[in-house]
Amino acid sequence: MTMDYNTSNCVISVGVTDYERSVAWYRDILGFDLVYELEEYGWCELKTPFNFNVGIGQTETVTPGNVTPTFGVKDIDAAIAHLREHDVQVEDWHEVGDMVRLSTFYDPDGTSWMLAQTLDGDKAGRA
Repeated sequence: MTMDYNTSNCVISVGVTDYERSVAWYRDILGFDLVYELEEYGWCELKTPFNFNVGIGQTETVTPGNVTPTFGVKDIDAAIAHLREHDVQVEDWHEVGDMVRLSTFYDPDGTSWMLAQTLDGDKAGRA
């Protein structure tokens, strides 16, 4: 069994301490386009000129190196099962806004990675 990726969806998740300032910075300084925003969660995604989006998420503390690459998968339950079969530390998924299911997993050095399964077909390609 291998991971079944949703190859239209790769998001680099970045924690920020000032959500509004950071959204403006990525939009105005780097020229990224706002794709969508979930203000109640302190979250948005910005489209880059590359093959990935940047997700901005409000957090109390930012530690350098806190970026969490997020990969789209077609079936998060199957992906979690695959990782667990290989003794990977992986968290159960949680759902955000009836839009996406997310699960964090860790490499052997404890670096976090995330899986995302989009739930709404109209929002395909978003995490």
